[in-house]
Parts: sequence; C-alpha cells; structure tokens
Amino acid sequence: MVGAQWGDEGKGKIIDLLAQEADVVARYQGGNNAGHTVVADGTTYKLHLIPSGILYPGTQCVIGNGVVIDPLVLLGEMEKLEAQGIEITGLRLSENAHLIMPYHRVLDNLEEDSRGDNKIGTTGRGIGPAYVDKVGRVGIRLGDILDRAFLTEILEQVLPQKNKEIQSYGGEPLSLQEIVDEYAAAGERLRPYVTDTSRLVNEAISMGRKVLLEGAQGTLLDIDHGTYPFVTSSSPTAGGATVGLGIGPTKIKKVVGVVKAYTTRVGEGPFPTELHDEDGKTLREMGAEFGTTTGRPRRCGWFDSVMVRYAVRINGLDTMAITKLDVLDHLAKVKVCVGYKLPDSDQVLTEFPTRLNVLEKCTPIYEELEGWQEDTTGAKNLEDLPLAARRYLARLSELVGTGISIVSVGSDRRASLKLNPIF
Repeated sequence: MVGAQWGDEGKGKIIDLLAQEADVVARYQGGNNAGHTVVADGTTYKLHLIPSGILYPGTQCVIGNGVVIDPLVLLGEMEKLEAQGIEITGLRLSENAHLIMPYHRVLDNLEEDSRGDNKIGTTGRGIGPAYVDKVGRVGIRLGDILDRAFLTEILEQVLPQKNKEIQSYGGEPLSLQEIVDEYAAAGERLRPYVTDTSRLVNEAISMGRKVLLEGAQGTLLDIDHGTYPFVTSSSPTAGGATVGLGIGPTKIKKVVGVVKAYTTRVGEGPFPTELHDEDGKTLREMGAEFGTTTGRPRRCGWFDSVMVRYAVRINGLDTMAITKLDVLDHLAKVKVCVGYKLPDSDQVLTEFPTRLNVLEKCTPIYEELEGWQEDTTGAKNLEDLPLAARRYLARLSELVGTGISIVSVGSDRRASLKLNPIF
C-alpha cells in the first residue's frame, strides 16, 4: 500500500480498512515525520510509527529495518495506545532499524534554519540526518542499544564529531552519558519486541498468511523518484518495501495506490495545480487539511492526473483507493489536470517532468467536469453515488490508467465503498 501523490492521501484509513483482513501489517520506511489518522467508532487514533493494524487484536504489526525509529517517540506512542485500551503485544521491531538520536533532531532544525529562504520543509524530527548517518555508516541501530557497553563505544566515536557540527551552527554540545542512560533504558523497555523481522515476514508469506506492506509519505516524496530535493530521505514507493523489510520482489502480489480525490502537499516544492483562491481555502477547510504530525496547513489543489499516472508507472499500481471524495460534494464544478504547458511554448506535457527547473515552470491544463452537489457520506455501494460523482471517478481511472477498488466518503472506517477485493 503506497501513497501515489505527495503523502497525506489517507493511507491510515485504507490500511486500517484492509487490516481487518490481514494477518500481518508491516511498515517498511520513513519515521515519525509521517502520520496516519484512523477514526474507529468515534475514536481518533494518531499513529506515527506503529502500523495501523495495531487496532485489531491478533494482527501482527511489524516495523521493518527500513524505518528510522525514535525510541522515545515509539515508547510514547505505545503508552498512548495502551491507555486507549489497545493491545500491543503483537508489535515486532527490526533489530536492524536505525535510530533517530538526539543529535539528529538538533541538527535537523539547525540545518533547516541555516537554509534561510531555501528551506526544504522538513518536520524537524531528525529523519533526514538519521538516514544520512545510515548511508554514511555511522548510524546506531535498535539492536545496538540493547548492549549498554556497545552503545557507549559507538557514541564515543560518533558524538564528538556530531557535537562539532552542532557547535558550528551555534548550538550546545550534547552529553554522552545522558544519551547512553536515556537510550539504554529505552532499549530495555523495547527489548521484548525486538526480533529478526525479515524472517518473521518471510515465514508469514510462506505460510500463506495475508500480509499488508505499509508505506509512509508518497511517491512524489521518494528520494529517487520524487520532486528532489523537496523529498523525504527514503523510498516510499513499492520498490522500497522489498529493501525496507528484507523480502524478495517476487513475494509481492499486488500494489495498491492511495490517491486523494484532489491534491495536497505539505512543505516546500513545486505544485502545478495548487490553488491560491477560495476553492483552495475551501478544500483545506472541508478536508481538514492539516498535518497529522506537525499540524501545518496543507497546500491544496485540483487532482493532477499527470502526476498520478507517473505514480502508477513508478509503483506498478494494480489498483487505487480514492479517498476524500466527499470533500468535493458541495462543488458545482470540479477540475482535473490533464497536461502541463510551458511558458513561451505550444508544447503540452502529458508525462510528469522530474527535473525541478522544468516542473516549477509548468502551468496546468484543466478539464472541467460537472459537480454533484449531493451528500455522498451515506453511500454504501457505487450505485449510491450521484451520477456525476461516478463519472468523475471513471474519468480519473481512465486518465491515470488503472482501476479503483476502494472509495472513501468519510473519515470513519465504515464510510468506505469496496468495489473489488484486495486480498
């Protein structure tokens, strides 16, 4: 299950919906810069690291090696779920997952501040610096903090350099002993959940169990295939699932893309269909478009079929789950971007340009469709939707080149239309 736009597509709800049928739900990348909101029976759950399947007793939930874990955030999330009456004994954590250390959070904010007007728009959670250390081979993994002496040995090598970097930005150096005490204690609390998750997931697949692989963020935030440099530091695309969980690509039988019925983006970077008018403001208000993790207002715009068609290709999407269709209920007209135009040129681009200096010059070419101006939130089947809403969905499917299996018409898990089985 992948996001097919810039993240915030509503993956949490769709994963929660499919987790009803899954035996295992496994998260394969990202960190606590992501947020999945699930509304079940009137209760809202905000998840940042733990897979949404945790809400179902008996479902095994895995955080894979491709995720960067802030152990303090994870422990807080575990405690909050338990306080809400959720059983977490089925949670398993990869011993090879890299950790977000205190210096990662500090450097993330200092580096972002130093960029001035050229900010990337990070969440300041330390995700980027943690992935930098992972690639630079100076990272600390979850298994490392289970051995206090080994953790101390690593930090004695790494922390002096990190403190130099912090001080170069005018920050205060961090204490080695305080980090060791805090992280060793966190390791002891997390020890019962730590295991070889690659083996666990592969065994589940071999046994014929239903396994759902959960991505965070979205395709256009992928470090290789997104709108670089305004991207995340990992691979949210389907290919990232194999590396982030330690399974072979031949094990994946279906790829589902979650797509919002319009487009949103958090942070900086080009956004061809962004609306700066009342329609954009209305989409934000009606869709409650504020970040789960940061609370930042999301930039809003019309559906971009050029972008989603690119996501279909990059991920090999078999089908889509369309979310927040109900947000468009009140509109007399809805627009869909079907191509881009470049300034001083008659050329129409129908393929997504991956070069930033090209994309930021693109203006959208729109196709206008009739709105339905009817309430869709009570719909139980496709036939319950207004004709104009069904035509809108059919046109999106036609433009991006793949079918639709789920349509979401509200925040609650029951406000969903299942058109085709996923498992």
